[in-house]
Amino acid sequence: MIPDFKDSELTVSNRVATLTFKRHDVRNALTGTTLVDDIVATVNWINGNKDVSALVITGEGSAFSAGGNVKDMAERKGDFGGTVEEVSEHYRRGIQRMPLAMSKLEVPAIAAINGPAIGAGFDLTNMCDIRIASSKAKFGETFVNLGIIPGDGGAWFLQRLIGYQKAAELTLTGRIIDADEAKQLGIVLEITEPDNLLARAQHLAGEMASKPPHAVRMTKRLMKMAQRQELPDFLDLCAAFQGMCHNNEDHLLAVENLLSKMAK
Repeated sequence: MIPDFKDSELTVSNRVATLTFKRHDVRNALTGTTLVDDIVATVNWINGNKDVSALVITGEGSAFSAGGNVKDMAERKGDFGGTVEEVSEHYRRGIQRMPLAMSKLEVPAIAAINGPAIGAGFDLTNMCDIRIASSKAKFGETFVNLGIIPGDGGAWFLQRLIGYQKAAELTLTGRIIDADEAKQLGIVLEITEPDNLLARAQHLAGEMASKPPHAVRMTKRLMKMAQRQELPDFLDLCAAFQGMCHNNEDHLLAVENLLSKMAK
């Protein structure tokens, strides 16, 4: 059964799950809402559901996500209230569950960025495998503007995506960039018109989801592990995974389908 959320909606079609944030009243802020809970629950559900092969994340309204709720910061309430120890615990038990969950997601994740993705909202897009942006999208690693640091792990993700030097410039200036610059930097794969954004993201996700499910999950796992393994160890893992693939019914069916097409 598909989970039912309070602040977002999860739908599934043709093996593609779409998580849509529905708190446009607070620009889909990730704090002061249940959106982090929804993301974590979505990842756990997908990882246990072999009928889903890709995830699209998007926002309803004018923003993808404004990140942390600045009004709560000003009032020192919610995740931002308390002693040093209490605030640290809020982060560990709150928003930091999001990067840990996204890092464990077994299927490809595509961020369909409909509007501004700021602070932790920007970081969430960088936790996805692919980013497709509306022409109205904007991006900002803006924590320093508020006298804080990327407490959700954003500094870890951004420099791995675009390199240390450019990540340092964006993070240490808090500069907001538009979709065109984001594409030039390699943050965004494609830019679409707003009305075509979700359809394009779901089409790309659908292409991935149309492939043999075990191969999609194992390939993503390999690509992630390649980032932290030496080549000899990685090749050993590839050999083991390939042995599993060659003995999988989906592989045999795919080979038969290809041979059938070649014979025509």
